[in-house]
Amino acid sequence: MESMLNFLERLAEYVMLSFANLPWFLLGLSSGWFLFRLLSAFLPVKPRRSWRIGLIFSLSVISGLIIWLADTNLLFTLIAFVPLLMLTSKGDPTGRLAVTVIFFCLIMPVNAVLDTYYAPAMAHFGLDNVFYLTDKFIRPGVWCLLYLTVRKRLPERPPQLSPRFWRLVLLLAAMPLSSLLAVVLLPLLQLDYIYSDSLLHGLIMNLGVAVLPFVFLTALALLYAILVLEEHERLEEADRLASLRESYYQGLRREENQLRTLRHDLRNHLTALRGLVETGEEGKALQYMDQLADSPALRGGRRLCENDAANAVLAAKAEAMGRTGLTADFTVSLPKALPLAEVDLCALLGNAVDNAMEAAEQAEDKTVLLRCRAEKGLFMLRVENAYAGELSPDLATTKADKAFHGFGLAGMREIAERLGGSLETRAGGGRFQLVVCLPLDGGGSSVMGVSAYSSPVTASKN
Repeated sequence: MESMLNFLERLAEYVMLSFANLPWFLLGLSSGWFLFRLLSAFLPVKPRRSWRIGLIFSLSVISGLIIWLADTNLLFTLIAFVPLLMLTSKGDPTGRLAVTVIFFCLIMPVNAVLDTYYAPAMAHFGLDNVFYLTDKFIRPGVWCLLYLTVRKRLPERPPQLSPRFWRLVLLLAAMPLSSLLAVVLLPLLQLDYIYSDSLLHGLIMNLGVAVLPFVFLTALALLYAILVLEEHERLEEADRLASLRESYYQGLRREENQLRTLRHDLRNHLTALRGLVETGEEGKALQYMDQLADSPALRGGRRLCENDAANAVLAAKAEAMGRTGLTADFTVSLPKALPLAEVDLCALLGNAVDNAMEAAEQAEDKTVLLRCRAEKGLFMLRVENAYAGELSPDLATTKADKAFHGFGLAGMREIAERLGGSLETRAGGGRFQLVVCLPLDGGGSSVMGVSAYSSPVTASKN
């Protein structure tokens, strides 16, 4: 309890001194601003201005706290730092916690080195005033230099990793955090002997010199690892999309070959039908005609819209639904080019249909209704299906094929929010409906200038 009171007293003293001298306050605030710029590149901060201003101020205070070896300040700072960043951010909780731990391991070693090593060194030479002056410049200088060094490599938006990768990053972040806590807090067990035993004191100081830079560099390496993992996932998704499109085009080639074969044999089919009719075997003639009508070449192509990526995903889903006894009621009107990343487009369509299929398989009504179009500067998607029993809270699929699906409603909502749109769901009376609306950067004219093609897989019931 006494340690907590001392920590609060130091924190209040730092804040009051900062406010008392406006130039120093602004200089300290610059530390928070540079840290915020670094942090917001990896952590999706809530958009409200009040959250952002509060976070900048809090980072300014935290980056100026006194951290000594064998002191409880680090523990109390951690207790305040984690809720602060979790409260002011949004997105995957595991990812937010991982980034929070990494930035804690980035900021605290700088504070500890300055307060534990630089301050006593200056005091030893009677330069306390020089320390207090230079310390106020060094802290923002460190974060300014780091920001300017990595600015061009910072991502345009916070990285989005799959849950398994975020868990991996969090596990890796626990190692520098453990090292930091150990080197700062474990000496507390021998606090009575640290300053009386010069050998023990020297050992702890040497340990800090070795561990604190390691923690700082490891935190930087983990931030870089996050960017590498996101690029790896992006390439994997692009490869899956390419495979899906190749499968779709192979299907088109098979249909074209079947159609050519049917045309080549058409004269023979007509001769056979004529023979059956002339011999009075109308029943066999009708059966023969039914067989011809059921030929894959006469079922019609699976071209649902002009957009190749959307067409590949929805055609594959429609074919899968046919194999499982579901009815695909798709009406799609999308232009060939859309100002949306193909990975995001396919993830939205694939996840929405997969979740609808999974629910419809258990319901009496086996129809999955999908309406998708782009007009007046908006991308609009509506998927409706019946369901039986209770819905999963996150609507996460349990299917084995995880390509472009499997992350449930949370993943689709993340895409919609990141692209500045909305995702709404409605459930009741045994029916579930998902509606996605996204703004298109090109505006309505560029989209409407493309000739859209609408082809329902089955006749619409509406």
